[in-house]
Amino acid sequence: MESTVAQKLEALLNLQKLDSKLDSIFKVRGALPEEVQDLEDEIAGYETRLQKFHTDTVALEDDIKRFKDNIKESEKLIKKYQEQQMNVRNNREYDAITKELELQDLEIQVSKKKIGEAQAKIEFKNKEVNELQEILKERQKDLNNKKDELGTIVSESENDESKLKSEKDKAVKKIEERLIKSYTKIRTNAKNGLAVVMVKRGACGGCFNVVPPQRQADIREKKKIIVCEHCGRVFAGVEDEIEEEGLKKKRSRV
Repeated sequence: MESTVAQKLEALLNLQKLDSKLDSIFKVRGALPEEVQDLEDEIAGYETRLQKFHTDTVALEDDIKRFKDNIKESEKLIKKYQEQQMNVRNNREYDAITKELELQDLEIQVSKKKIGEAQAKIEFKNKEVNELQEILKERQKDLNNKKDELGTIVSESENDESKLKSEKDKAVKKIEERLIKSYTKIRTNAKNGLAVVMVKRGACGGCFNVVPPQRQADIREKKKIIVCEHCGRVFAGVEDEIEEEGLKKKRSRV
């Protein structure tokens, strides 16, 4: 059996009330969840940088080892050429070996220079690593404090939140999917999270623009779903000023 428009509006208004209560709980937490997420992302970024520093340092150390091996190889060749130079038969052979000796000596100088450059880079990276580790330590401390603070706030409202979410799941099942999609879209675009409102004192309960009397009459009838012409929120009904005044007087007597 299909629900009447009045029943659909009542179900939407109930869902809105549950969402508003959940919003109040989340509001108490303020920006803490986002701050925790931002710190976690920041720390992940620092850890990625540290890993890159480690990878770069290992590559530089491999380069240093290779340059040192090149030096040893050049020193072996120099010793070999020096021995050959003692037994040359003519000037041409002597000159050829001399050129080889100069070439190997140049190779040694180049390798030593590159070793020095690589060691300087490692030293600089180690300095950056130490600075980054200090920052990381401070950010981790901030994160732990924020998590503790958030955990305390969440634990205080955990039961209420769980209960409201359970009630909301039940409420959603009573509303057709088309209406849920519209409701969610309006709620997402609304600053105060209100998608379903009442007409209060002749105005929209969401954007506070005046609702014409004839439109209020249509809203009261609840024969069709009517939205605010200004903000698009769904009208669940009209709260009459007389009713409101009566409630106030009743409360004042109590």
